[in-house]
Amino acid sequence: MTRKAKRLSSIVAILVVIGAAAGLVLTALSDSVAFFNSPSDIVANAPAATQRIRLGGIVEEGSVVRDGTKHVTFRVTDTLESVPVAYTGLLPDLFREGQGVVTEGLLGPDRVFMADTVLAKHDENYMPKEVVDDLKARGLWEDGKGMVKPDATPVAMDSGAGS
Repeated sequence: MTRKAKRLSSIVAILVVIGAAAGLVLTALSDSVAFFNSPSDIVANAPAATQRIRLGGIVEEGSVVRDGTKHVTFRVTDTLESVPVAYTGLLPDLFREGQGVVTEGLLGPDRVFMADTVLAKHDENYMPKEVVDDLKARGLWEDGKGMVKPDATPVAMDSGAGS
């Protein structure tokens, strides 16, 4: 084999290894990237029972029900549709009605979302962009204040410390 052919085969081998490594990294990242489904997305196109998804939106006012144990049910809404959620565990400190939430889990056959992870935060970083845009268009969201009631009074929120 000539020197030129050896160099070419070495370059090809290096490119194949780099391509394979990039493919593995992208595959690993695709599982951890935070894609959210809004309640409207889930109602319109229900995922398979075995497909893990993230449901993002706002905890619907008056929907939180605790049974005295760590089990809690609530509804997540995007102001157009809402999805019932069942969760067993400790809820985050920022979890409350009218605030942004992201839940991760499976949609059951009874159309109840069985969450095994709940993340809560008061800003639009934890809600699908479509939800925030809809709330802004309806006058229910203000930048810097978050969710506001129709009378323009900001909903009680955390001071932002530790966010």
